[in-house]
Amino acid sequence: MKYISTRGQTAPKTFSQALMAGLAEDGGLLLPQSYPYVDAHTLLQWRELNYADLALQIISLFATDIPRADLKAIIDKTYTKEIFGSDEITPVRTLHDGIKIEGLSNGPTLAFKDMAMQLLGNLFEYVLTRENRFLNIIGATSGDTGSAAEYALRGKERVNVFMLSPYGKMSEFQRAQMYSLQEANIFNIAVRGMFDDCQDIVKALQNDHQFKQHYYLSTVNSINWGRIVAQIVYYFKGYFAATNTNEQKVSFCVPSGNFGNVLAGHIARSMGLPIHRLMVATNENDVLNEFFASGHYRPRDAAHTFVTSSPSMDISKASNFERFIYDVVDHNPDRVQHLWQQVAIGQGFDLSLLLDKIHHQFGFVAGRSMHSDRLQTIAQVYAEDGELIDPHTADGIKVARQLREIGEVVVCLETAKAAKFKETIQQAVGADVSIPRPENLTNLEELPQRVTVLDNDVQAVKQFVCTQLD
Repeated sequence: MKYISTRGQTAPKTFSQALMAGLAEDGGLLLPQSYPYVDAHTLLQWRELNYADLALQIISLFATDIPRADLKAIIDKTYTKEIFGSDEITPVRTLHDGIKIEGLSNGPTLAFKDMAMQLLGNLFEYVLTRENRFLNIIGATSGDTGSAAEYALRGKERVNVFMLSPYGKMSEFQRAQMYSLQEANIFNIAVRGMFDDCQDIVKALQNDHQFKQHYYLSTVNSINWGRIVAQIVYYFKGYFAATNTNEQKVSFCVPSGNFGNVLAGHIARSMGLPIHRLMVATNENDVLNEFFASGHYRPRDAAHTFVTSSPSMDISKASNFERFIYDVVDHNPDRVQHLWQQVAIGQGFDLSLLLDKIHHQFGFVAGRSMHSDRLQTIAQVYAEDGELIDPHTADGIKVARQLREIGEVVVCLETAKAAKFKETIQQAVGADVSIPRPENLTNLEELPQRVTVLDNDVQAVKQFVCTQLD
């Protein structure tokens, strides 16, 4: 399988080349020339597989340049009970009203990002060792990607990680989880700005081809195809757990900021998984909700992006959205190029004429959840089901309940553990409620922290990278 750019000006790449590249040379995003199709017979065979074996079946369709035995070893090393807490890896539970939650937050950083990042770290290590190369990761995080990447890559000999985060915009737990790491290959940079500013800096460095080549830059954000392919797996696993036969259809509700998580669902659906609808849940930063309602995509600048109590979704320019639009416009790279030129100058674009196609052919709908909604949902789930959910998962459950049709089976993708958002949880359920967290993270916020604060400036970040590596 070869990988091409959404903007059509990059030579086809192998899976390993796409993994190492991050952003395509032409500024677009890499994706397969076509999605593999899974027929009914294969789907039936996959139903009884454990998580690692299912992951091997799916990922081997995309990583065709890695010998199957090697890929199996990488996957078996990644998806273990020791790392994810149970043999199921992503157990599905059901709330009293029938809404299901797929547990994706059982990894080392208590967030769904571990599901892909643990695999990505092992894939990086494998390819770099095979090719006797080194790599410098430049990434941006709104809260969970950073810690998941750093925990997956900490101490790895051939990789350095430079992770940008918005200064003062994450929860205390999220900051402590990242900044307390002391490994020499981990560099945390707090940028005076919003997540979108951090993401813009990462793209600017990726698009500086001389700088990127000299310092062997790549990325772990969901613009990296390796992240997406890993996330496809848990849609299949969640579907099998929520159904008894492959004749049934399931909808997934996904809290979304950068669109990578729900994009993986779109690809799973395109591969033949019987997904009825994909529900995109946004918070106050509702650019995606507006698009799926009207067809108008109007990204906002940092000054007009809200700081909310579900901070990992405080994003107004969704990087992975470009991959989806590439499918919507029938794989026309010239049109994608034109649309993102409009985005670059702050105009956005209008695809309202394709809205029927987006809803019916691709199955997308969306909804919005506000601060009061997530507090109410957290409190309600705690009162009725006896469990604490994080604010992003609460956004998903609120939107799922709002959009659910009669008889529709909806699986909400869990975003993180409640422990990562203590202040919001206590605001919802009261300060006297104990919020469980793993024993090894009990005193996390008290550990010494190592972080460099920089202005929202590409050159300042570039200079920092040079100083550390030269």
